[in-house]
Amino acid sequence: MTSVSAPEMLDLAADDPEALLDLYARNGWGDGLPMVAPTRERVDAMLAALGDVDPDEPLATLPPRFGAATRRIVAVNAVLAGCRPEYLAVIVSAVRALARPELNLRGVNATTHPVAPLLVVHGDVVDAAGYNAGIGTFGPGTRANATTGRAVRLVLLHVAGAVPGPGDASTQGGPAKYSYCIAENLAATPWESYPASRGIDAPSAVTVHCGEAPHNFHDMESEEPARILDKCASAMASLGQNNAPVSGGEYFVVLGPEHAATAAAHGWTRRDVSAYLFEKARLPATILRRSFDVVSWEPWKLALGDGDLVPMTGDPDNIRVLVAGGPGKHSSVIPSWGITKSVTLPVEP
Repeated sequence: MTSVSAPEMLDLAADDPEALLDLYARNGWGDGLPMVAPTRERVDAMLAALGDVDPDEPLATLPPRFGAATRRIVAVNAVLAGCRPEYLAVIVSAVRALARPELNLRGVNATTHPVAPLLVVHGDVVDAAGYNAGIGTFGPGTRANATTGRAVRLVLLHVAGAVPGPGDASTQGGPAKYSYCIAENLAATPWESYPASRGIDAPSAVTVHCGEAPHNFHDMESEEPARILDKCASAMASLGQNNAPVSGGEYFVVLGPEHAATAAAHGWTRRDVSAYLFEKARLPATILRRSFDVVSWEPWKLALGDGDLVPMTGDPDNIRVLVAGGPGKHSSVIPSWGITKSVTLPVEP
């Protein structure tokens, strides 16, 4: 990619938080929450964490506005979000993932569905930068998770133009559109890391999955995996999810460490979990056909009889399994928007 000139700098008369918030609001900037002033010094300090790279090289073009994201522009948004410099390479890599065609960011932003890009952080950077992979990983209280997710959203607002209304058509929106970032709990993962399962060999990586908010399922009693996963399958088999009419959609199944340990103790691999859920998360074809006039199904699913059970996705590989969270026998399933595929990339500056 060729370099572009640095964006015009706006001199701020003061660093007063309330005055800055008013300034941002007048210009249509931000997510409605207070933001840190992106002074030249703060942006330069942020960029310094990336080492010897071109700060103005275009990294991605993000729809619907088709704005060009450079490292400098990403750094500005990272400062606005309250990030520390050690998070910037994660955010840069997430922006690259957002631009991948299979993720279909234009469709993600244009849909009326309450979809939001979930960022999952993997590997060495989780501990090095202080991401929370344990108890409350989806929730508040950790600067790395909260501000990294927020920085990705600010890039979507300021560069992609995903502003509610003209650029983001989501009917009701959702809290995940403020910040949606977790970390893989590798220490509690009984299998290989999630990126390794996707063929990514790197010390650190990021995954972006465009989906709904997490749907909790719990099992406090079972000591074998099938009963636990039956509850996950029941959460997946829902007419209200886009996966029902769009069989190419993915599910991310985020197992709590205790549920993952139970599966592994019985010899179940990650693929076994996906295969079991593929077989169990099904609805009768007659119900699906009665519920939807238009479906995007593979020919073999269209050929099923009304009495047959139809899987909620067209391939077991569309059910992606990773481990996150802390003690307690709760897990989550995150349905896809449907017409999108997740992307996993190495963390690179």
